[in-house]
Amino acid sequence: MATVSCTCCGESKDGLEAAPFNDDMGREVFENTCAGCWKNWLGQQVMLINEYQLLPVNPEHAAVLEKNLKAFLKLPSAGDLTADDLGVPPA
Repeated sequence: MATVSCTCCGESKDGLEAAPFNDDMGREVFENTCAGCWKNWLGQQVMLINEYQLLPVNPEHAAVLEKNLKAFLKLPSAGDLTADDLGVPPA
């Protein structure tokens, strides 16, 4: 497991053992996120799914989760996302 400079916590820590997704997003998470912050994101993701009754297979809901993931982990691709950009779709 390699050490990464985590964009979420700002520390150099052990990274993930493998990219969590097989795409550019997975590579970005792998290169910029420590294992501890990834674990914290997984808990946050569960909370979002439960609180807002999101269905990850719904493309609109998946987009909400992706935006929140980028903002939570402070990934470079998050850019200038604001809280207004992270809203959940209407029921």
